[in-house]
Amino acid sequence: MPPASRTWTVDSIPDQSGRLAVVTGANSGIGQVTAETLARRGAHVVLACRSPERGRAALDRLLAAAPGARAEVRRLDLGDLASIRAFADGWDHDRLDLLVNNAGVAMVPFARTADGFESQFGINHLGTFALTGLLLPHLAASPGARVVTVSSEGQRFARLDFDNLDAERGFRTTVAYGQSKRANLYFATELQRRADAAGLPLRSMAVAPGLTRTNVLTGGANSRRGRLYRTLIRALMRLAFRPTPEGAKTSLYAATVADLPGGSYVVPDGPFQLRGEPLPRHGERAQLDTGTARRLWDLSEKLTGVTFLPFLPRDHGGAGRPLP
Repeated sequence: MPPASRTWTVDSIPDQSGRLAVVTGANSGIGQVTAETLARRGAHVVLACRSPERGRAALDRLLAAAPGARAEVRRLDLGDLASIRAFADGWDHDRLDLLVNNAGVAMVPFARTADGFESQFGINHLGTFALTGLLLPHLAASPGARVVTVSSEGQRFARLDFDNLDAERGFRTTVAYGQSKRANLYFATELQRRADAAGLPLRSMAVAPGLTRTNVLTGGANSRRGRLYRTLIRALMRLAFRPTPEGAKTSLYAATVADLPGGSYVVPDGPFQLRGEPLPRHGERAQLDTGTARRLWDLSEKLTGVTFLPFLPRDHGGAGRPLP
C-alpha cells in the first residue's frame, strides 16, 4: 500500500537514477520544483518550456542547486499543435519513463490558441491530450511508465458543457478554467482504463496541488490585467496560498511512490483539498463517469487529430453512459 500521507515527505522519494522524465512548464512554479527534485534524486529530466530563454534560465538554476544533475531544455508550446508535434517528432531518447503534464494557464482573459481553441481548454486539456498521445510510443517502450496530469481542486465544482467547451456561446474565465481542469481528471482516468484494456503497463494519475503560490495567476496573459489586479492577487497569495514546494508534493508523490495504483487522484488531505499532505483518492465523480470521459476522449481526438492507436483501443467496453 502507498505510504500514509502523514508519513510521506519529499525525503521519502527513492533514488531516481536511470529514469527519464519530461516535466512541462518546468521553468517556474510547481513544474520547476518538480523537475529540480527529480533531478536531485538522479533522474534525467527534460524541461519542456514554451520560452527557450526562461527554460535555459530554469536549467541554470537547477544545475546551480544540483551540480552534476542530468537535465536539458526543449521547446514546447501546448497552445500550438505544430509545436507539440515538433517536440514529439524530435524525441531522440530510446524511451520515456515519466511524463508530468504540469503546464497550464489559469483564469486568463479570453484568447484563442494558435489552432483556434479557447486558450484554457486548448492548453490545459487539448495540448496535454495531444502531447501524451504523441509521446505514447516512447512511454510504451518503458516497462514502468507513468503519466502524471496536474488538475485542480477547482474541478470539483465544474461540469463539462459539451455545447460550449470552446466558448462559442459566451465566456466566463472561471467556468472555462474549471472545465479544463475537470477535463484533466477525465483524461487521466480514461487513459488508465484504456491502458488496462490494452494490457499496457502504464500508470496514469491525476493530482491537485491545492492553493499554491505560483505565477499562474499573475504571469502570462494575466500580467496584462493591471496593477490593481496584480496587487490584490499577490496579497491574497501571501495570506492564503502555500509555498510552491508544498504544492509540488502531490505531483512528486504521484510520480515516485512505487506502489501507487494507476488511476489514482492525489490531493492534499486537508479541508476542501486546499492544503495538507498528499492523499490518493479513487471516488471522485469524474473518476467514475466513464460516459463523459469517453465522449471527451472522442472529441479530443477529433479536435487535435491525435489518436493513441495502435497502443490503446478506441474503446474499453461497457455501457459508458454519463452520470446524471
